[in-house]
Amino acid sequence: MNGARRVLLPSPRSFCAGVERAIDIVERLLERHGPPVYVRNQIVHNVQVVGDLEARGAVFVSELEEVPKDALVVFSAHGVAPAVRSEAATRGLDAVDATCPLVSKVHAEARRAAEAGDTVVLIGHAGHEEVVGTMGVAPERTVLVEEVGDVERLDVPDPERLTYLAQTTLAVAEVDRIAAALRRRFPEIKAPKTDDVCYATTNRQAALSAVVEEADLVLVIGSVNSSNSNRLVELARAAGTRAHLIDGPDEIERAWLEAAGTVAVTAGASAPPALVDEVVAAIAAFGPVEVVERSVAEETTEFLLPQRLR
Repeated sequence: MNGARRVLLPSPRSFCAGVERAIDIVERLLERHGPPVYVRNQIVHNVQVVGDLEARGAVFVSELEEVPKDALVVFSAHGVAPAVRSEAATRGLDAVDATCPLVSKVHAEARRAAEAGDTVVLIGHAGHEEVVGTMGVAPERTVLVEEVGDVERLDVPDPERLTYLAQTTLAVAEVDRIAAALRRRFPEIKAPKTDDVCYATTNRQAALSAVVEEADLVLVIGSVNSSNSNRLVELARAAGTRAHLIDGPDEIERAWLEAAGTVAVTAGASAPPALVDEVVAAIAAFGPVEVVERSVAEETTEFLLPQRLR
């Protein structure tokens, strides 16, 4: 390749406020109480973050039954169903909630809608931890819709008593399509008062959208179970640009970079910022690069830690 390869860095990228808060909670608990600190599910969906915390004494478990009685346990950023909180209290566990406040907002919306007599239609991906937690707020009054086709098959007790909500890490366009289908079939359906797709997910998608047509290749740093990272890959491919999801620089293949004069590098909201620098350095190992920052928004959101850790 002649000349320097251009590396576009769309911003915002990498950690969001909810992820930073969740990691901070586990780190402070390890400092104050020492290991082990148990965490129900991955604190955030990133292998490097989980590995770093494990090395410091965090123990990740799938179910509370794996946590010894009276031990310290953290609920992950994705949130948990009320039944999980009740189980922790029954077992005498010292529970600390690291749920992202924006996920807690969706839980509150689901609770209010169900208490008002509505069926909650949740737009989301089955099995994702956030969806499992939100469905658990009012399980008898919540139905899941994953795609537009599900809307026509939806069977609800009262078509005039519906509220739709959404998983916070979905593609904005995907939610808009499904919401439009819901409004067409159920004209009385209520929308959330403010968008459920979080600011960080929206900003990262907007930032990548601003550069994707200039790029020959998009590299998205994020783990395979990271919803918002996968949505970034889908966004790039939908724009006709080759894209790959990678956990770090070791996964970059030389063949990807051949004929890629411009490479866009971004990172999902649960991926550490340092990985971006490592990926850029790895690209530079294949030849000279010109790094160009492109910002579409400045993120200033901060979330308070739980009272006991302030």
